[in-house]
Amino acid sequence: MQDISGKRIAILATHGFEQSELEVPLEKLREAGAEVHVVSLEGGEIKGWDKKDWGRPVPVDKTLDSVSAGDYDALVLPGGQINPDLLRVDNSAVNFVKDFWTDNKVIGAICHAPWLLIEAGIIRDRRVTSYKSVKTDVMNAGGKWENSEVVTDQGLVTSRHPGDLDAFCEKLAEEIREGRHERRAA
Repeated sequence: MQDISGKRIAILATHGFEQSELEVPLEKLREAGAEVHVVSLEGGEIKGWDKKDWGRPVPVDKTLDSVSAGDYDALVLPGGQINPDLLRVDNSAVNFVKDFWTDNKVIGAICHAPWLLIEAGIIRDRRVTSYKSVKTDVMNAGGKWENSEVVTDQGLVTSRHPGDLDAFCEKLAEEIREGRHERRAA
């Protein structure tokens, strides 16, 4: 994995995140040298979902109301069914995602997390992938859905499911290392 020392990354999540989709990027991006914060709506811990039942809690480093996109170089959005569904109805979470996009920063979203990209209005005319059950939502929002382990479009990195995590993390590190991504109209 590429060295991304000195980079700051937020992982936005709440209860019901897919366990591996938060823990693997957290571990791999830290191993690559980045400072990574788990950001959530409330402090304390958030509990993951591990395949078919509740998983392990993960400590929250920062609350959403105490940070801004300007504090970070990139944003990672783990999936799971519960987590992005709870976040996409929270205006502060949606605005946080929008701010990263507006600031031309890297955003990574896996599994069901493209729901947040849809809600933030940034998926139209972008090449993306997602969990297969989110495909129609992506297409209805104007996204160009692809069935690939990782899809990148101007700093937007998306993957389908936990089986894609290695490729997702590698591509995220590459995009973060490259820095800002000027967004062109599609």
